[in-house]
Amino acid sequence: MNLHPDTTGTLLGEARVALRGGDDETAETALQKLLVIDKRHLAALLLMGDVKARADDDRAANSYYKAALNMVSVGASVTDDLRAGLKQAEAFLAGAHGRFEAFLLRKLNDTGLASGDTPVPVRQAIDLLMGRREIFHQKPSLFYYPGMPQREFYERSEFPWLADMEAAIPDMQEELQAVIARTSEFTPYVQGHPNRPRPNNPLLDDPNWGAYYFWKDGVEITENSVHCPKTMAALESAPVPVIHERSPMALYSVLEPGTHIAPHHGMLNTRLICHIPLVLPPDCALRVGGETRPWQAGKALIFDDSFEHEAWNRSDQRRVILLFEIWRPEISGEERRALTTIFEAINEYQKPVEI
Repeated sequence: MNLHPDTTGTLLGEARVALRGGDDETAETALQKLLVIDKRHLAALLLMGDVKARADDDRAANSYYKAALNMVSVGASVTDDLRAGLKQAEAFLAGAHGRFEAFLLRKLNDTGLASGDTPVPVRQAIDLLMGRREIFHQKPSLFYYPGMPQREFYERSEFPWLADMEAAIPDMQEELQAVIARTSEFTPYVQGHPNRPRPNNPLLDDPNWGAYYFWKDGVEITENSVHCPKTMAALESAPVPVIHERSPMALYSVLEPGTHIAPHHGMLNTRLICHIPLVLPPDCALRVGGETRPWQAGKALIFDDSFEHEAWNRSDQRRVILLFEIWRPEISGEERRALTTIFEAINEYQKPVEI
């Protein structure tokens, strides 16, 4: 559509005169006509936001102010006379954001859903709506299985077998202390492979993220497991995958003081990762997707590592957890058998043939 500068200028002037005289209806009519001619007219969008704000129509004012600010963010020219209006728009949006959140929480409270009792997905949806949370999706680096719920964390109550494992934490801590007493340095968790490109990981070959394996690539590390029989017994209750040359996988994961595991994605979305805290200093936490949770003494933490995740130990003490993987509960027995075949075929493909 061809623009008509004289017409837009006349309509804009008419709207400004009407606003100064308190005639919002005339101002709105002029601005609506102008925005039909030029729907991206920055001054008109700001003035229409003013009109709607004066009418206490927060939603309409929000839409016009956001449209104006979005134009500026993509490079629209801003003249000096518009700068005050843009600042006013930003201030209004901040205030309206708070008013809407307060209104929403009142409505939830009226239904009996006090903030502490609101279901986790509802709280997360509110955080997304209010812009406090980013949307993350599963992005496994090796294998994606369709149809899995997009959930960063799972709750302990969903896994009845965890109660017995958590009850065994004091025994596991006792065995860990014996291991620490004879281990000056743990093996780096991230290591290079001679037949593969070296991982682009800041903690490559760095024992600050250390490992003490009980099971690795489906093989029991007996020189370690023999020292921790109660830990091995506790692991028997977990629904761990059994996949040749891949699973089970279980280890002490050690984070030395001041260590940060950078954001990354796990290989698969067919599993969940379980953390059992054994040595837990303060100021340690795990972020998975848009949610951050600290480890808590005596309580397992279960998450989907195919989401972007990171962890840190900002204390001056060592943190140690028992880490292992389990099948996702949504995957049926038949699917698990098929997936086991797929993963074993991946391992077997192009292996040297023994003669």
